[in-house]
Amino acid sequence: MNSQDTTKRPTGLALYTRAAEKSSSVIIREYSTSFGLAARLLEPKVRQHVENIYALVRVADEIVDGSAAEAKLAGGKVDPAHALDDLEKEVYRAIRDQFSANLVVHAFAHTANTVGFDRRLITPFFESMRMDLWKTVHSKSSFEKYVYGSAEVVGLMCLQAFTLGHEYSNAEREKLVAGGRALGAAFQKVNFLRDLAADSDALGRSYFPGLKVAELTDAKRDELVADIRNDLAMSSISLRMLPKGSRKAVAAAHLLFEALNDSIAKTPARYLKLTRISVPTFGKLLIIIKVLLGGLPK
Repeated sequence: MNSQDTTKRPTGLALYTRAAEKSSSVIIREYSTSFGLAARLLEPKVRQHVENIYALVRVADEIVDGSAAEAKLAGGKVDPAHALDDLEKEVYRAIRDQFSANLVVHAFAHTANTVGFDRRLITPFFESMRMDLWKTVHSKSSFEKYVYGSAEVVGLMCLQAFTLGHEYSNAEREKLVAGGRALGAAFQKVNFLRDLAADSDALGRSYFPGLKVAELTDAKRDELVADIRNDLAMSSISLRMLPKGSRKAVAAAHLLFEALNDSIAKTPARYLKLTRISVPTFGKLLIIIKVLLGGLPK
């Protein structure tokens, strides 16, 4: 053994947790290049917590939207509703026991216990995921509930990771929470707009209240884009209050979705119903460079 080697390999639960977190990181890299790009700007400890959160979110998405349904069509006996129920129960059990045989759940529970969030944020998330199993058209109230549970609470989970170890007054914390919710809502609404065709044709869903995808007009598109811009403007105020180790990554994600929203604003409504808008790789790199040079959303 090299006497100068002072690096200690973790053992026991610490080793298991590290392996669990690595599995969460793999899921992020496989499913989202844009998210992975922005996440690299986070300081390492915060990045891991955020990846742990989003890996669990991704698994839940696969249950209600993707892999579970494909498995059933292929002859499997999976029931997406039961699978989602089981996942939620396992999350609560893992948080209580500080262990799960499900690696992604174990990593998520480790983050929840470390950064300090509980069922008050987790339950609304699973409620929104459950809505995707049966609800195809939303009213104003159900839309707001869905966006809160599917996106805003995820932003608040991440906010707990961003601010871990940092002190804020009650007034400052309120601004951070409002900004985190607004940014989560903006992200989700942009996703709804750019995925109009897939949600409608493949999944039979229409998220925006009163909107029939086939009847989308430029005027309605402009209304939705303006609402997203309001959310982004609110989030930009609190962004400057985040710790330096998280600010650049959040700024990059903010600017990426702002660019997506701007592209949607320039796309005729008739095309939004047929194609998925994206930011070219070069555009993403320009955003990262801008953030690295100190640029923040206005």
